[in-house]
Amino acid sequence: MYSEQEQVRRGKLDALREQGQDPYRITRFPVTAVSADVHARFDELDGRDVAIAGRMLSRRVMGKASFGHLLDGGGTIQIYVKRDDVGVEAYAAFKDWDIGDIIGVKGFAFRTQKGEVSIHARELILLSKSLRPLPEKFHGLQDTDLRYRQRYVDLIVNPQVRDVFVKRAKIIAALRDFLNGHGFLEVDTPILHTLETGAAARPFKTRHNTLDIPMYLRIELELNLKRLIVGGFDRVYEVGRIFRNEGMDQRHNPEFTMIETYQAYADYNDVMRMVEQMHEHVALKVLGTTDIVYQGETIHLAAPWRRVSMTDAVREASGFDPESWIDDESARMALTAKGMRVEKDATRGDCLEALFDEFVEPGLRQPTFITDYPVEISPLAKRMPDKPHLTERFEYFIVGGEFGNAFSELNDPIDQRARFERQVAAMCASKLGEGRDPQVDEDYLDALEYGMPPTGGLGFGVDRLVMLLTDSPSIRDVLLFPTMKPR
Repeated sequence: MYSEQEQVRRGKLDALREQGQDPYRITRFPVTAVSADVHARFDELDGRDVAIAGRMLSRRVMGKASFGHLLDGGGTIQIYVKRDDVGVEAYAAFKDWDIGDIIGVKGFAFRTQKGEVSIHARELILLSKSLRPLPEKFHGLQDTDLRYRQRYVDLIVNPQVRDVFVKRAKIIAALRDFLNGHGFLEVDTPILHTLETGAAARPFKTRHNTLDIPMYLRIELELNLKRLIVGGFDRVYEVGRIFRNEGMDQRHNPEFTMIETYQAYADYNDVMRMVEQMHEHVALKVLGTTDIVYQGETIHLAAPWRRVSMTDAVREASGFDPESWIDDESARMALTAKGMRVEKDATRGDCLEALFDEFVEPGLRQPTFITDYPVEISPLAKRMPDKPHLTERFEYFIVGGEFGNAFSELNDPIDQRARFERQVAAMCASKLGEGRDPQVDEDYLDALEYGMPPTGGLGFGVDRLVMLLTDSPSIRDVLLFPTMKPR
């Protein structure tokens, strides 16, 4: 059932078609400028002919002359339409067009008496009829759920939303610029995998009909990129879509974008320096400063960032002394004595991570590297030579949340096999393993047996970085089409 306004608009379309003026049959319009160009180059374009096209957002009819505003890919610009210049019939047609219609305008650039850069129309053409009215201009599209579902309307009526996605494109371009400039090669690896790997994330499962096998959408980029390090590419990266069949909140969406980088003959200290340099580069390139404001809080992205081990951070924030734990049982007892709930099979590493999540992470507002993670929760990271129960791993945190994960890559195939097998066994024995088929990636172990050089690897979420640099509180604000439950 159409609303009254929709019925009126459809009636206008029928009338146009009866007159042989179907706007949907028009295939092109020779655009010579966009609004941003006219504003930026007005001194050059003043009085010169231009052709612009866009969506009509407003119109003020004042007898024999009218003003309106058009929205195009560069922003908005005012148009001035005078009956004597465009003709009686064209002017009458223009007055009958609707807000939201897409029109073409040929005319010349000028500045009004009030100083507004505008286009004085000589010709007008209706390029596409809008059959649905836009939201009321003073209130826009306010319903958050509807904004995410109808992003196309959100982009029309909320200019600040367009700005977020322009910045997103610039951020990704700046990341590529940085990595390409540091000798990294961008590659593409498969999205569909034949094995369910990785214990922490649940994959989306599908089936390949021709091969008659289950397949899984990837939950990470890591193993294929490290195969390329084995193959002789010393520096590689991928900007990749990742899929995890998990919950949704302010920082999580089932489909998101990651960048992973791998650098041969480097360790996690080298990667830490690269992370600092990369964030400085992107912030300066996109925003012109390394001091940014996120939700009212000033964040300083310039190096050096604070570095602290997970053990020291937990000791400082919680009062627990993880180094006093001699085994898994003593760690569990220490937490239980303070009233914390602990799984019966929790390891020392699990207990340390639980304390970190509870006492440390929310307070990490300024950029901070947390280093030296337990081996139990770091199945792909190299052990520290002097502390084999810990690994050369770090995560970095900003505004109380994790932004990236990195480590000196484990390249010992024997140790890696043992950790994979423990990981798979633990998953199968837990509730998280119900309905799943985790497997050891034998081909990856084969690759390691050919020999992988010492390597520093990094993975980070692009969407969270975009949130930070656009002052967006939710990941849905920086995804053009976030995952939504069907209505």
